[in-house]
Amino acid sequence: MYNILITGYPQVGKTSLINNIIRKLEKTNIGMFTNEIRKEGRRVGFKIETLSGLEYILASKDNLTSKYRVANYGVYLENIDTVIKHLELNMQESNPEVIIIDEIGKMELFSKTFMRFLERCLDSKKVLGTIMMKDNAYTKQIKGRSDTLVFHLTRDNQKMIEEKIMECFK
Repeated sequence: MYNILITGYPQVGKTSLINNIIRKLEKTNIGMFTNEIRKEGRRVGFKIETLSGLEYILASKDNLTSKYRVANYGVYLENIDTVIKHLELNMQESNPEVIIIDEIGKMELFSKTFMRFLERCLDSKKVLGTIMMKDNAYTKQIKGRSDTLVFHLTRDNQKMIEEKIMECFK
């Protein structure tokens, strides 16, 4: 099996695609999703949710004290690390067939704990995830791994990409 990463512009449907795929897979999964936090129709932050139901704030416009920032958002590094420790425990207990990592992005990459976890997961060739489109040196290296397939999602190719990814799991 290969690691499978989906990239594309924001709001193109990367997370929705992963959700569709894991609903169709009959495999043991663990993992995390990054989702927006909205108030009165406006994005005010992001949260991390695990497949087992834990939820933590990833970043917020209200977090003015964090030295880790992406645009107007202060990142809660300690929450990323807490989620990763939880996922590591789940991995030991369940030996998952697929590890969901949504997303490999600027906020998550502030955490060295996240990066070490990601590398261990990628080495196991079990990752289905999303990765930021605009590369830095680290994400370029990940996308260039010989054991990793990267799919560029657009609004026009969603069904085709889903079919290709499902084929990879057969």
